[in-house]
Amino acid sequence: MKFYKYHALGNDYLVLDPKDFSFPLNPEITRVICDRNFGVGSDGILLGPFPSDIAQFALRIYNPDGSEAEKSGNGLRIFSRYLWDRKLVGKQPFSIQTLGGLVQSVVKDAGRTVQVEMGKVSFWSDEIPVVGDRREVIQEEINCGDRTFSFCAATIGNPHCVIPLSEITPAIAKKYGQVLEVHPLFPNRTNVQFMKVLKRNSIQIEIWERGAGYTLASGSSSSAAAAVAYKLGLCDSSITVQMPGGLIWIEVSNDFMILMRGSVTKVAEGEMSAELFDGLDKRINFSLYS
Repeated sequence: MKFYKYHALGNDYLVLDPKDFSFPLNPEITRVICDRNFGVGSDGILLGPFPSDIAQFALRIYNPDGSEAEKSGNGLRIFSRYLWDRKLVGKQPFSIQTLGGLVQSVVKDAGRTVQVEMGKVSFWSDEIPVVGDRREVIQEEINCGDRTFSFCAATIGNPHCVIPLSEITPAIAKKYGQVLEVHPLFPNRTNVQFMKVLKRNSIQIEIWERGAGYTLASGSSSSAAAAVAYKLGLCDSSITVQMPGGLIWIEVSNDFMILMRGSVTKVAEGEMSAELFDGLDKRINFSLYS
């Protein structure tokens, strides 16, 4: 099975073409492939392109724990660059269907930069989802072990919990992110962003990603956090998002449509060995690997 590896600000994904294998990409196989000690290693798998009735391409996104994600901003930039590298797209914008909705993408700077129209952010509890009566989830309290946070919830096709703080660290994200991800308020689990507002046009975030853990960068997290900063009146509509892996630029419209721009780097391409999957269900046909 061929693979193509890219990273977007240190958030790395493997792109797999469904034409290269005939068996299901089940959670066990996904976990093996993504394992950084026993597999190729990545923050997830981008499976595509698939045909679509409503877009030029369709994409499935898998977390390293084997669960499926509705949308990933970094994943979409990487997949867009992959399509460009394979000469399936050119300089014109193109559409991609995800479980979290349609996006439009365009590749720039000889593949080094990708801009994505991510869709619309919603703060409504039934759309995110967050348990309880239908409401916009803005500055509510949430208990998390030894701390109580004020949070806002949002969706841009996948769920987010944004926590504004005066100071943020990787240690805070790692300690509390894993608790908040599976908090009973979020029936589908949630991505978590700890956000510090730096200026009217700049925020900093630390990220705990659903199904992946502590993450150096995230496009959908940047989109959600920027939308929350704009919603709370803490930032203007053009926002630079600083993360440990680097910068993403977000434009938030008055109706909370998101335009995201960030870098993509190609890392490697190669083939996985059948030996990687020793011990898995022998009913799976691995003949395509050899």
